[in-house]
Amino acid sequence: MILAHIQDSARYESLHPLFQKAFDYIKANDLSAVPAGRIVLDGDNLFINVVDAEMVSADVQKLEAHRQYIDIHVPLLQTELIGYKHLSFLGNSDAPFDEAGDCALYTDSQVCWQQVRVGEFLLVYPEDAHAPLVGEGKQRKLIIKVRI
Repeated sequence: MILAHIQDSARYESLHPLFQKAFDYIKANDLSAVPAGRIVLDGDNLFINVVDAEMVSADVQKLEAHRQYIDIHVPLLQTELIGYKHLSFLGNSDAPFDEAGDCALYTDSQVCWQQVRVGEFLLVYPEDAHAPLVGEGKQRKLIIKVRI
């Protein structure tokens, strides 16, 4: 898991060949006003989900984990909390892993909470189970999906 400011993204772009393309796109485009939905940058290898959501309380949000994608969370409206717990500390998922949706959900409690502010990003690898969208009110955010 990596938390950083978007202006410092160049420090992390060498970690995956598609990171630079993703960060260049979000820096060059105002995504605060585009319709919610998917922006495809490189087929299923790199895309951005623009999400408008109501944030929820920590006690109801589940941890999620992915196998095929790295997530980069970028809040656009307000600070949100994202819970974190390493997969090695989790029990069984609530249901079998959903291969088509690339997602498993867990009800384990989170080990730590990270504030992610507007202008920052949180990069989560498959071993980083995470519980996004914790807070109050509406959130517009980007979830950049980068195929491993």
